[in-house]
Amino acid sequence: METKVVTAHVPLPLADKIDDLAQRLERSKAWIVKQALTAWVELEEERRRLTLEALADVDAGNVIDHQAIQAWADSLDTDSSLPIPNK
Repeated sequence: METKVVTAHVPLPLADKIDDLAQRLERSKAWIVKQALTAWVELEEERRRLTLEALADVDAGNVIDHQAIQAWADSLDTDSSLPIPNK
């Protein structure tokens, strides 16, 4: 796999934590940073996918009325809670 060098300035406390992790895990600092970036990028990609999916649901009208949700939530503290609202 081809690679590309990426440079970033990080706060000293974070750099120290990376140094400590690298030493404790017996890995290079580059490996630690690559793992962290990979996890963050995957998280952001999933967040974007879920956001687009939610927006598509809104556009398709697959939503539940706010008042219905509020009434259901308010009923949870009572002896006769309402059923979960659906579309």
